[in-house]
Amino acid sequence: MALLHILIGFIALRLVLGGYGDADTGGALSPLAASAAGPFLMWGGCTACASLALWQLGEATVRVRRKSVGQRWSKAVSSGSLVLIYGSVALTFASFARGRGRDSGDSVASFSTVVLASPAGMPALVAVGLLILGIGVYFIYKGARRKFRAELRHFAGTRRGQVIDLLGLTGHIAKGISLILAGGLFILAAIHNSPGESTGLDGSLKRLLETPAGPPVVAVIAVGLIFYGIFAVVRSRYGRM
Repeated sequence: MALLHILIGFIALRLVLGGYGDADTGGALSPLAASAAGPFLMWGGCTACASLALWQLGEATVRVRRKSVGQRWSKAVSSGSLVLIYGSVALTFASFARGRGRDSGDSVASFSTVVLASPAGMPALVAVGLLILGIGVYFIYKGARRKFRAELRHFAGTRRGQVIDLLGLTGHIAKGISLILAGGLFILAAIHNSPGESTGLDGSLKRLLETPAGPPVVAVIAVGLIFYGIFAVVRSRYGRM
């Protein structure tokens, strides 16, 4: 997951500079899947993300019982959201491993089409958008309030801790903004009954690039995603979850 954020961030920077690419999971995985070690990397990524999803499921259902009522709800929502995120990425890895990987924007649009065609229709797709938007707000809150510090107490009061603090602050806020943008497209697709409008992170960034203030904003988000990826690497090594 950390590597994915770094790769997506660099692809987004390339878009700002006039390059090409898809700043999403599919765009980041495509060159890796095409390499000689592609199948091994894809199945390895699938296994890792599926394991993370199961672990977060345990956090949201079993370990949450040890906390107070208020903490239970907070942990259930945060860990439950990560179950969905890690699970969807695991499925994407599996798709590329089987040689069926495709553009993430197309996958998101297809998902929106299925949801809109279901009995729940527009309310269901709006709910999906609001859920993603809510996760984005949570990431911004976690970053702005530096709630991630508890995960890296090992570096508290050190110079390296200050650097990690900057990575965590910028990274969480950038990730939150990217999720809000993606969630907003789901809501617009539902309101306009146009599933093609929900094109995920890549589509939201490219639409943002078309606005006058778009390039610098996308550049900041891109750097923030790279920072989040680096922070995630440090957390995986030293973090207390």
